[in-house]
Parts: sequence; structure tokens; C-alpha cells
Amino acid sequence: MLKLKNAKKVFNPDTINEKVALKEIDLKMELGEFITVIGSNGAGKSTLLNAIAGNHQLTTGEIIIDGQNLTGVPDYDRAHLVSRVFQDPLQGTAASMTIAENLVLALRRSGKLNLSTGVTDKRREIFKDELSILNLGLEDRLDDKVGLLSGGQRQALTLVMATIQEPSILLLDEHTAALDPKTAEKIVNITKEIVSHHNLTTVMVTHDLDHALELGTRTIMMDNGRIVLDVEDEERRDMTIDDLLEKFAKVSGHELTNDRILLAQ
Repeated sequence: MLKLKNAKKVFNPDTINEKVALKEIDLKMELGEFITVIGSNGAGKSTLLNAIAGNHQLTTGEIIIDGQNLTGVPDYDRAHLVSRVFQDPLQGTAASMTIAENLVLALRRSGKLNLSTGVTDKRREIFKDELSILNLGLEDRLDDKVGLLSGGQRQALTLVMATIQEPSILLLDEHTAALDPKTAEKIVNITKEIVSHHNLTTVMVTHDLDHALELGTRTIMMDNGRIVLDVEDEERRDMTIDDLLEKFAKVSGHELTNDRILLAQ
């Protein structure tokens, strides 16, 4: 479903400010696989997501999604294949529009309908079914403005908007980081439910080591633009946070240095 081959990203090449953000990354994901990504400050986690989404074009290497070579293809031409949820709950929704209108925009982004078709009765029923998974009562508030929702409710809606089109790849960019702990845990549970419901191939960057080991099927750790650790199956199931930190220190040569991670423990 996703393959990065010798992927390298260099910012400001051949200048004093040159920064190699990704260094010969090779990564392969199968359909329905759920990878959590953690790493030190500046390890390349966000650059990895931006490369998959098409916000940053690779300097060298290839990216293949659902059998299509998308190397050099801009984000707007791969939006029907890749959906993303950001840290900020306000970033993925239009506050002045209703919940139903926001969901229509999400379908429009997928290329599955013409915007002029609007909010039909049939789509209202589809929206209600999708929102009922959240257990937040939003299925009964389709005509409410999104600006009236709490941060957690907006992030939950953003998750539905990102997945209603059933993308090939779902990217979660520390999507609970801006929420209080109770709300963050609610969004984590909703994430598990939605990803499982749609069998989505998912890449989630997180600063929470508990979530890194609890969610998904596989965990990768990045450092200095490289994937330095990739654990799954029995090795991951039996792993503790201390085990993870010890392995990271062993393969990278230094301890994990991420302020958000350290504060979350």
C-alpha cells in the first residue's frame, strides 16, 4: 500500500543552511497496517509525513502509494489517496460551516462528488452513520456550526472527515497533542475504532510512548533522518517503555531527547 524507496529530503541544498531531513529511507507498509512513529526532536518524523502527503517533494528516491508512483506529484493531486489529521483541532474544519457541510467538503476533496450536489437526504443518512461511531451525539447536530464544538469534538469530526472517503493512507500528525489528557484518550479510542472500521493503512506520529506501543501493529523510531528501530509482532507486544528507550539508546548511540515525550511520561 505504501513504499518509500531510498527516500531522501534535503532542505536548502548546497547552502550554509543545508539540512538533510530524511536519509535514504526505505519503508514498506501492507494494506491495513498501522505504524506509530516516535523519535527525538528533529528526527524527521514530520518530514516523513510531509513527504507521504506531497507537501515536501523528495530530493531523491521514490514514493509509491496503492501501486502508483507519486514521486514529484503535489499534495493536491494525491489528496484522494492520502488524508491527514493535524495537531490543531481547528486546522481540519471550517468553523463557519455546519457539520454536514464540512463532511460534504471532505467528500469533495476525495473527488467522489461535485460540490454543487450539496447536502442531500441520502448523504445526511451516511453522515449520521459515520458520526454515530464517535458516541458524541454529533449525528444529531448535522446543522450546527462547527465553531460551536469543543476542541475534542472538532478533532473527532476531523477524523471522520479524513476517513469518510476511505483513503489509501491515513496520516495522524500528533493529533492528540493539543488536547487535555481525558479528551486525548477519548480521541485515541475513537481513532482505534475508525481505523479498524475502515481497515485503514495508517501512519501516526506521537509523543506518547504508551500510545506508540498500544496503538497499531508496528512501531518505528527515527533519529537524525533515519529509521533506527522497527518493531512489530511478538517483540512489540512484549515490549515496555523502558525496553523501547533502551533499544533506542543502543542503536542510536544516545538517549531519546524529545521534550514532549519526556513530559508525557
